[in-house]
Amino acid sequence: MKRHLVVLLLSALMAVSAAAQALPAAPTDSALFASIGRILQTIEEITGLKALKPVQHELIGREQVKKFLEDRIREEVKPEELRAEELTLKKFGFVPPEFDLKKTTVELLTEQAAAFYDYRKKRLYILDSQDTALQQMALVHELAHALADQHFNLDKYIRRGRESDDGAMARLAVMEGQAMWIMAESMAKQMNLSLRNSPALAEYMGREMSASAGQFPVFENAPLYIQETLLFPYTKGILFQQALIQKHGQEGFALVFQKPPLSTRHILHPETYFAGEKPTSPALPALKTAREYRTLAEGSIGQLDLAILLRQYVGEAEAASVSQRWRGGVYRLSEHKKDRRAVLAFCVDWDREDTAREFLGLYRKVLEGKWKKADVRASSKDEIRGAGDDGHFLVRRAGTVVSSLEGLRPEEERAQER
Repeated sequence: MKRHLVVLLLSALMAVSAAAQALPAAPTDSALFASIGRILQTIEEITGLKALKPVQHELIGREQVKKFLEDRIREEVKPEELRAEELTLKKFGFVPPEFDLKKTTVELLTEQAAAFYDYRKKRLYILDSQDTALQQMALVHELAHALADQHFNLDKYIRRGRESDDGAMARLAVMEGQAMWIMAESMAKQMNLSLRNSPALAEYMGREMSASAGQFPVFENAPLYIQETLLFPYTKGILFQQALIQKHGQEGFALVFQKPPLSTRHILHPETYFAGEKPTSPALPALKTAREYRTLAEGSIGQLDLAILLRQYVGEAEAASVSQRWRGGVYRLSEHKKDRRAVLAFCVDWDREDTAREFLGLYRKVLEGKWKKADVRASSKDEIRGAGDDGHFLVRRAGTVVSSLEGLRPEEERAQER
């Protein structure tokens, strides 16, 4: 799923974590940046990567954080792209019809931001705060980004992943997960511990990150999909980095930039990354009136997307069981050239035919849940058809692939049968 805003903005921002309470007393604001040299030395020891030049830095206020976010959106995201991303989320049922993607994303990240590293200006910013322990933790996290940027150019790294929405989210999990791991390891070193010998510490940090996010009102009121995709790079990224370190040791810090993960499945199941598993790219269902439409958005649907969708409308147990059997997925959002009616086409490839049948049955619950009214006129183990709030739908299974067309006119649905 296309989350251009999240990939764009989260790659610069660090969310607040209650784990800051585990830190010892930190220096005063006036002494905060004096500790940069010492922190960089610690990060160099952890990663084996040497700082190539000094890191520029300054304190900023929360309003400046908000301005940075708004400016970056204006510079990077065209209004049509923003509209398409928001409409895609609504068509899948991830967010309600009245949801404002830009406003909510800016408010969320402004609410939680403690620091950010601007990889364009090569400058680190720390929020001016009375919580010096939080500032110290944020400084470690952002210096880890700065060091990675000096060696691997984070701007290019994240941009090269945008060919696949799911791949871009995976790369973001590399960046944030590695910075989280380094931050946690530097804290552990102060207590004569190491995540290398105590992997439970990495799991603890992930849980704390997730728990602390609920303390913020904008986050708590956001749709599940927004919450989960904001947390994923941190909470799952740190566990992926832990797996890398356990398998490759210090070489894992560079390896994951040289050989990026291809999907959120790689992050969720590191063994698939180590095995070199590649996501499949099933063929989208052909819209027979395609000449009347223009493409608004297209991209990949990952394991993370399917897990959240099923959790939202079916249940956590089913989501966990079925989503891990994902093997690939793509979507396209098209808009009618005259009446601007949107049609969603997607398909998901599964490991076996019986999984595809299971998903087809579960997806009926998604259809019935995301609309106020879903009139299912025909349903079998291989097909579901009917009409919902925004048009007719046709969902089919063929082999291991389940495909869907949603938002059709009645005559367009009939044309698909021929």
